[in-house]
Amino acid sequence: MSKLSTCLSTLALATLCSLGFVHSASANTTTAVSIAKSSPTFLGDGGTYPFSEAVRVGNTLYMSGQIGFKDGKLVKGGIKAETKQVLDNIHITLLKYGYRKSDIVKCMVMLTDMDDFDDFNKVYKSEMIKPYPVRSAFGVSELAAGASVEIECMAAK
Repeated sequence: MSKLSTCLSTLALATLCSLGFVHSASANTTTAVSIAKSSPTFLGDGGTYPFSEAVRVGNTLYMSGQIGFKDGKLVKGGIKAETKQVLDNIHITLLKYGYRKSDIVKCMVMLTDMDDFDDFNKVYKSEMIKPYPVRSAFGVSELAAGASVEIECMAAK
């Protein structure tokens, strides 16, 4: 090949590459990224208290904390009975909004006595489904209505 044809070939290749670069660069700036946004849906009215029972955002359900209430009163029987009732209340809330225990991804536990942690875990383990959700546990000085345990969960489909 002559110097002229080598030079023309190089020029043509450079032109095509630069056109491709310009085209791909402009294509990237004009492509719109669409992010689905979902407005919160507030569920349940909390009864006489100023909070929602749950809030759904997209496929995630954020539930208010539950204590061991049954028929408007705190169940008797200590930490084990309260924990069982709390988890039953959470299950009822999940079902009400179309979720299951296996949809729970996170729980936050509050205990008024950290010495109850082992008894709490025995009931929790028997009531929850593997793989267990991620969880935090905190010792608190007091809970509403004199409860020993409160659990707040998030579920996702």
